[in-house]
Amino acid sequence: MRPIALSTDAVALMMLGLVTSGALFTAPKAGAAGPASEATVTIDNFTFTPQTLKVSAGTRVIWINRDDIPHTIVSSSGPRAFKSPPLDTDERFSMRFDQRGEYRYFCSIHPMMTATIVVQ
Repeated sequence: MRPIALSTDAVALMMLGLVTSGALFTAPKAGAAGPASEATVTIDNFTFTPQTLKVSAGTRVIWINRDDIPHTIVSSSGPRAFKSPPLDTDERFSMRFDQRGEYRYFCSIHPMMTATIVVQ
């Protein structure tokens, strides 16, 4: 059997046909869970911003340290729901919040730094 030589245009048209026919792409089904949402808290100048973050259940919250010194993220309501290691400049910590409620937290290195996640 001889190999068939195809031009780049022919290959592109074949791929387009496969994509539009659904052979290479399947759209999400109605009611299927999409990607989880994300929210960001920035740590800068010894402050968590935003001070109070309201999110939907299932949201992944990402903290990013923009300060020049380390900070932590530690839940202050018991039992401890989360605790990060010390984060240096530009390091991140994330936590997914599945349960509704109010989650207060602070920096264990600088306890005057406090904030709240409200999961609705």
